[in-house]
Amino acid sequence: MARYTGPKSKIARKFREPIFGPDKALERKNYPPGQHGASKRRGKQSEYAVQLMEKQKVKYTYGVLEKQFSNLFKKASSREGITGTNLLQLLEARLDNTVYRLGIAPTRSGARQLVSHRHIMVNGEVVNIPSYTLRAGDVIEVREKSKSLEAISNSVAGRTINKHNWLEWDAKTLTGKLLQYPDRDSIPENIKENLIVELYSK
Repeated sequence: MARYTGPKSKIARKFREPIFGPDKALERKNYPPGQHGASKRRGKQSEYAVQLMEKQKVKYTYGVLEKQFSNLFKKASSREGITGTNLLQLLEARLDNTVYRLGIAPTRSGARQLVSHRHIMVNGEVVNIPSYTLRAGDVIEVREKSKSLEAISNSVAGRTINKHNWLEWDAKTLTGKLLQYPDRDSIPENIKENLIVELYSK
């Protein structure tokens, strides 16, 4: 699957947020990359530019391509409720994101790799599609023969208490469960989803 493989620090500096995790480069240079990055004379962004930046930030954060994102937005729009919240819930319900949230992998890209390499099961069946959408009640677990993988054991060992109230985790069996879709206040990412809705409404 095509995905962004370029310099992550440059993207984090572009949005001035550690969207790929803690970043020392961002701490040292908290301004956009490029020749005029540190200049205070940068032009004021248009409304469209601000909305587009927010969409790009979400795509980079969750590792979603343009076509996937567009399809997710259509799906979110067709559901009952607030479109922006629906969109974030669908992104959170992706299998790769849930593997990351459970602490099986330290990053979303790491979680995507575990899923693609067939280390993860959903409801007792191997699923190797990172974008697979989970439903409430689905059980996510590490395959028996994959439980000894160093990458998984190290990540799980560094895991603290369950930080996400929409997920359940059993450290002994390396099994998690999606209890429900998260409400908006529970999603920790700094995202202004209303800007994305406005962008698609044009």
